[in-house]
Amino acid sequence: MLKAALAQVNPTVGDLPGNVRLLEAAARAAHAAGARVVLAPELALTGYPPEDLLLRPAFLQACEVALQQLAEGLSDLQGLHLVVGHPARAPQRADARSKSRAVPELFNAASVLAGGRVAGTYFKRELPNYQVFDERRYFVSGREAGHGPLVFEVDGMRLGVLICEDAWLDEPGEAARAAGAQALCVLNASPFHLDKPAEREGRMAERARRLGLPLLYAHLVGGQDEVVFDGASFAVDASGSLCARSPMFEPALDIVELDVSGRVRGPLAPLPSLEQQAWSALVAGVRDYIGKNRFPGAIIGLSGGIDSALVLAIAVEALGAARVRTVMMPSAYTADISWIDARDMALRLGVRYDEIPIAPMFEAFERSLAPQFLGCPADATEENIQARIRGTLLMALSNKTGSIVLTTGNKSEMATGYCTLYGDMAGGFAVIKDVAKTLVYRLAHWKNVQPTIRADGSVGPVIPQRIITRAPSAELRPDQTDQDSLPPYEVLDAILALYMEEDRSVEEIIAAGHDPAAVEKVTRLIKVNEYKRRQAPVGIRITHRAFGRDWRYPITSGFRA
Repeated sequence: MLKAALAQVNPTVGDLPGNVRLLEAAARAAHAAGARVVLAPELALTGYPPEDLLLRPAFLQACEVALQQLAEGLSDLQGLHLVVGHPARAPQRADARSKSRAVPELFNAASVLAGGRVAGTYFKRELPNYQVFDERRYFVSGREAGHGPLVFEVDGMRLGVLICEDAWLDEPGEAARAAGAQALCVLNASPFHLDKPAEREGRMAERARRLGLPLLYAHLVGGQDEVVFDGASFAVDASGSLCARSPMFEPALDIVELDVSGRVRGPLAPLPSLEQQAWSALVAGVRDYIGKNRFPGAIIGLSGGIDSALVLAIAVEALGAARVRTVMMPSAYTADISWIDARDMALRLGVRYDEIPIAPMFEAFERSLAPQFLGCPADATEENIQARIRGTLLMALSNKTGSIVLTTGNKSEMATGYCTLYGDMAGGFAVIKDVAKTLVYRLAHWKNVQPTIRADGSVGPVIPQRIITRAPSAELRPDQTDQDSLPPYEVLDAILALYMEEDRSVEEIIAAGHDPAAVEKVTRLIKVNEYKRRQAPVGIRITHRAFGRDWRYPITSGFRA
């Protein structure tokens, strides 16, 4: 049996020295455990995705130096083969578009490091250019450049190398098998979205069955800006049966064993529930965004509503209570139960809690603007002023302390513009930007039934029940509720999913049984609020289509279907 390690690591984009140390530590630990092969994820040397760093010659040169340093640093590990992802430049050639200059081809590559040197390199053949992927902006296909498969031998077993998308299509795996591969080693950086782990395992099981080869899948873990990688590296045997799985959302180094007959065995971690996956993705996203960008902590405007409550619970799990600060900013329209519940939750979690009433500031704005607003009735303008006062206060505290403001708007609000530019949208990271309101409630319920140790040492729910059960309200005018302006969230979110995530037309959504007036209202709001979303902070992606990298609609558009 050949022992192989799935190095499920969390690199930082651009931190080449740190990533080399991370990969070397994983390789040494795997070698000590008896592994002869270590699989690291796609572009693990640089972190994924490096985006336009790949356009900088100095970065590419530094990558080449780092790869050589990694190979030489492992030269004392007898018999070890580390397969690691990295960018690779080909020799310069004349550019077909301009014969006057030479440009290097760049590949998404994987190299086998053994004996202190690069023993072989594979160039990714299938370059995804959908959803959050933009690989054709940077890379040339190994197939188009004439590069073939890579198969290397360890202890009498021949292993073929593929990179992520290669394993989703037929030809790359077939080419590896034709070159003599007896098993496939697949390096991956596949961004998480709900239900993606099961889909991923199903497709790889199908690939193993069709080729009659076992398949090892090493996957990235951790957060990078708006995308999160879930880990859950795995292995399937030649029949497609799942034989090993690493845990989700945490670094891991699991040893699997395989033989030439196609059998595989290794540890099998459970696949968590959908709510657990969503929660863990949000926690990982907050932890890595704040940690990798070296913010000292986070500030949250705590309103007594469910969105800010959920963001607070996520932030405390990600960072610890000592690094989270909350600010309640009551107005004349804030209900007593709002600040009572906000205080209660802050106490349960042990975070710093401050109150800054905004009524005096709002009154000053009203006085200053009275001559300009003479004869005009009160409307959303006055509501927005209150939201912007709060945003200004939070950003002032952020500037003074260095901590980042976590915004609390959800996907339903982002879709319909039920949020205020420079107000509740002010901040540096939008934690639940891709969480629909109905899922916000599901996650709050889920969190409250988990055994959680509170600040006083007791075990119990961290979100006061009244926050979950009361009608949602922005509390910017008397007796306001969200449903004064929006359809019920169950209706809104269903329409949003069909229109925004599944690209259904207005007519198709109505034909599916939704009220025409509600469909027209929701889809109109989605279209006219694109300008707000363009100015929103980056936020964590947990669905297969989020507002951000994979939603690129024009602000100015005459298309209305």
